[in-house]
Amino acid sequence: MSEMQAAVSRDGRTRVAFIGSECYPFIKTGGLGDVMYALPRALTRQGCEVRVILPYYRCIPDRFRSRAKYRGSFMMDLTLEGRTFYVGIMETEMDGVVYDLIDNREFFDWGSPYTGLWEDIPKYCYFSKAALAILNYMEWIPDVIHCHDWQAGLVPVYLRTRFEGTPVAAAKSVLTIHNLRFQGICSIEHLKYWSGLPDHLFDYPIFKINEREANMFKGGLAFADKITTVSATYAEEIQTDFYGEGLNGHLWYHRPKLCGIVNGIDVELWDPAADALLKAPYSRDDVLDKKKENKLALQERLGLEQNADKLVLGLVSRLTDQKGLDLIDAVFQQMLDENTQVVILGTGDPRYENAFRYYESACPGQVCAYIKYDESLAHQIYAGADALLVPSLFEPCGLTQLIAMRYGTIPIVRETGGLKDTVEPFNENTGEGNGFTFDRYEADLLLDAVRRARRVFLEDRARWDALVCRDMEKDVSWENSAGQYMALYNELKSWD
Repeated sequence: MSEMQAAVSRDGRTRVAFIGSECYPFIKTGGLGDVMYALPRALTRQGCEVRVILPYYRCIPDRFRSRAKYRGSFMMDLTLEGRTFYVGIMETEMDGVVYDLIDNREFFDWGSPYTGLWEDIPKYCYFSKAALAILNYMEWIPDVIHCHDWQAGLVPVYLRTRFEGTPVAAAKSVLTIHNLRFQGICSIEHLKYWSGLPDHLFDYPIFKINEREANMFKGGLAFADKITTVSATYAEEIQTDFYGEGLNGHLWYHRPKLCGIVNGIDVELWDPAADALLKAPYSRDDVLDKKKENKLALQERLGLEQNADKLVLGLVSRLTDQKGLDLIDAVFQQMLDENTQVVILGTGDPRYENAFRYYESACPGQVCAYIKYDESLAHQIYAGADALLVPSLFEPCGLTQLIAMRYGTIPIVRETGGLKDTVEPFNENTGEGNGFTFDRYEADLLLDAVRRARRVFLEDRARWDALVCRDMEKDVSWENSAGQYMALYNELKSWD
């Protein structure tokens, strides 16, 4: 066995390095931060040795910055002209996961993680190269380097070019697509300068997308040993014109190494039996009584008519087109009747913020539009609502439907991405299924799904209650997903 191989497998445990631009609780702007936190913890419970590498942003809260210990530093070359930059390593550990934060004031000491592509391209060229360099520096060589989204897209490229022949080159690479809409597109000259990569990579099979522009994500997808997305359906969808965001042909070409693994949720954070934010915490055994208590408390807090027999529809979401809010807006008045209330929590496009404020003023006691984010109210909506609306235009995975099921709240979703993979349509003949779904992106089909849900709620409560219990029994944890990633990592290890 070579020294390089020995470094990979000292104690027999699979070693995985996660590389991404955000990770809860250090910094989080979306679902990527949740995955970078929860999946490494689940893998650790399954016997992996995991390190998470992320930038040491100035905006990371002081309570985490103060815990990080200095592990070392060195200078690293970057850019076509070989400019050198400082790379510092700050390290901390939580729940068996080691976090290595890359320190460089020039790149990470100002603003939010994402500012604009002109500034972000240099930042994440530096980050991708530095992440590999610190693994060599610490002599911690992983079996698999698991990269996330375009910000880490250069890692597989650097691994097989600038780092070829170094210890870290023994690792295999996985690149996960969380949301293909964001790709790191810039001028060829800008990426070529900051990455310092050779000219032959800036052709169509790798970075080039037209005569002027390059795409960081495209290059990473070409060089990665495996590509994953956050649901099996999304893996298929992104190979089509509608969902492919201009990369569908590239992904179709690389389809032999593409697969989908659905996300889970943190079942400790989202646990109705231990949720201190609820009026009445509950489990599967007492959900039918306690959800009524939580519904009445939610109605009271939001100024709605207190009546446990009303169907309460919840919406917890960013208020954007992606989330299907144009469908909701188109049929909002038709969704309402004397037996229905609607609760909205979120911020986003002023068009939707104003529309929902209007509905609240036009339907007092029946609609509440809470146009801000409130963590406690989010938990209370999941517990107190009867059904949750998720009619997304596209949804790579989706977390809200998983949280809703954990809380015994029935999802009403469009059959796309992870929504299709996690919500089985209710069958009125057999009683099977765990939610209400519709396929085509049409407002009338959303309205039909709401009406079907309301009919079961009002006229066949026994079946509705069975749905509630079935959803609470569904395993939405990270353990199953982590097991699938372990199988993928082991497949890659077998390539040696």
